[in-house]
Amino acid sequence: MRVLSGRLKAVLVATLATIVLIGALGPTATFASDPAGLSRFMYAMGQVESGGNYDARNPTSGAYGKYQIMPSNWPPWALRYLGDASARQTPANQEVVAAGKFRDLYRSLQSWRRVAYWWLTGSSRTTDWSTYATSYVNKVMAIYAKTPEKVTAVTQTTHRYSERSARITYGGTWRMASHPAYAGDAAKYSTKAGASASFVFSGSRVIWYGPVGPTRGKARVLIDGTYVKTVNLYSSTFTARKAVFSKSWATAGAHTLGIEVVGTAGHPYVAIDGFTVVD
Repeated sequence: MRVLSGRLKAVLVATLATIVLIGALGPTATFASDPAGLSRFMYAMGQVESGGNYDARNPTSGAYGKYQIMPSNWPPWALRYLGDASARQTPANQEVVAAGKFRDLYRSLQSWRRVAYWWLTGSSRTTDWSTYATSYVNKVMAIYAKTPEKVTAVTQTTHRYSERSARITYGGTWRMASHPAYAGDAAKYSTKAGASASFVFSGSRVIWYGPVGPTRGKARVLIDGTYVKTVNLYSSTFTARKAVFSKSWATAGAHTLGIEVVGTAGHPYVAIDGFTVVD
C-alpha cells in the first residue's frame, strides 16, 4: 500500500501543478512480459503524483519522489526490486522500484485504472470509488492516453535483459522452466555444480533477478572475474521473482557479472530470470 489513510486529505502541492508533456525521449528496453503501456503509465503517474519531481516530498505523509512512495514501503520494495533495502532513493532507483511494483500490480489487477486506484488508496476494490479517487484515476488515464508510446526519464535509462539475452553466455547444463510469475513466463535454471552464466553489460548498476524457495541453493557471484560473494537462494517459501544480487558503481562502465552454481546438497537449484542494468 502506497498511502496512509490520510493521503486523500494531504495531496502534495506539486500534483496540482500544470502538467506539461515534455515529449518522447527514446525507448526503454523491456521484457516481453512488460504490460502494454507501462512506460506511458509511469509517465502519467509521475506527472500526477509530483509533476515529475524526483525530490518532491509530502510534508504530511512523508511520501517521497516522483511516484510519492511512502517511507514504510521503500525498504521492502527496494529489497524486492533492487536487492538492497537500504538503497538510496536516487532517480534511477525510483524508476526501477516503481516499474517493478507497477508490473506486479498490473499482473494482479489487469487494468491500469485499477493500478492507479491502488496506488492512491491501497485497495483493489472495483466499485464504489470515492469522487476524489475517481477524479484522480481519470487524471492519470487522461495523461496516459495523450502520452507517446515510448517515453523514458531524462535522468536515467533502465535496460532489462531476459535469461535468453545474447549478452549471457552459459556454461554447463542449463534448462528452461515455466511459471506465470516469471518475467516472460520463463527462467533458466541449473542444478549442476560448476554450471556458469556470464552476463556482459555496460552501466552503473546491475541487478540479477531469480526465484528463491525450498529447492533453491547457493551460487558464487563474480564481478569482472573477481569473486564477490556467495548468494544463498534458499527460502522456506517460494518467491518466483526477486532481486537476489545487485552491484553499483559511481560511474557507468563495462562489466561482466558471473554466476557459478555451487550444487547445494538437497536443494541445488539456481535460476536466472533476467538482469536489469541502469546507465
